Amino acid sequence: MPAPAAEPAPPRTELQELQLKATEKTDESLESTRRMLALCEESKEAGIRTLVALDDQGEQLDRIEEGMDQINADMREAEKNLSGMEKCCGICVLPCNKNASFKEDDGTWKGNDDGKVVNNQPQRVMDDRNGLGPQAGYIGRITNDAREDEMEENMGQVNTMIGNLRNMALDMGSELENQNRQV
Repeated sequence: MPAPAAEPAPPRTELQELQLKATEKTDESLESTRRMLALCEESKEAGIRTLVALDDQGEQLDRIEEGMDQINADMREAEKNLSGMEKCCGICVLPCNKNASFKEDDGTWKGNDDGKVVNNQPQRVMDDRNGLGPQAGYIGRITNDAREDEMEENMGQVNTMIGNLRNMALDMGSELENQNRQV
């Protein structure tokens, strides 16, 4: 005897169709906020690596500047020694004196802005984007379930991370300006 055929499911009502679509959209939105959170995390890691590289580069520039200062001091000392030799050996013509003596040019060794007060410090603008976020929440609640709670939490974290990324970018810009002046 053949198994009885399963009865076809009754057609869905319009309300059931709308509830199904709402559930699908909620799931898609939740996945979207999870992806946003992951992308922000990747951006934060890239920003941290960039800040570390800029810091290393700044330290290299400082060492180069110290080396150039030492070379300048050595050149001045050598010039003094050569002029002292000329006094001792006044009869002999020193070939190194045929050219003009070493002239210290402050512009060569140090920028004109060394020691001056910096007028343009990085600006940290604190506004609603860096604050607590919207009081009513980031998403419009439809189902009031755990998925919407997670979406709300994810959006809050994304908001905070974007504020941090913005401040990181300001710090990078400031460091680059300082290094450009140093170069």
